[in-house]
Amino acid sequence: MLDVATIGKIIRDERKELGLRQDELAAASGVGLRFLVELERGKPTVQMGKVLDVLAALGCELQIKRPDGIVTAGRMDEPKKDEVE
Repeated sequence: MLDVATIGKIIRDERKELGLRQDELAAASGVGLRFLVELERGKPTVQMGKVLDVLAALGCELQIKRPDGIVTAGRMDEPKKDEVE
């Protein structure tokens, strides 16, 4: 089971892999810089909707594994080219 700290680390690593600064990803995601900083640090009370916005801007896929072992996956909206550059 993932926790917020792990999700934050994954987001930070992906952002760096894409060569984005925090302010650039925040703008592309439509979230504030402070929110992104707190998310990457693993703040446990972040808003899920905004987390999904950040994941969408990164082009990440979210998978949820049900107790019966079935994995459901949904591709986030692809980031707009001008939002990530």
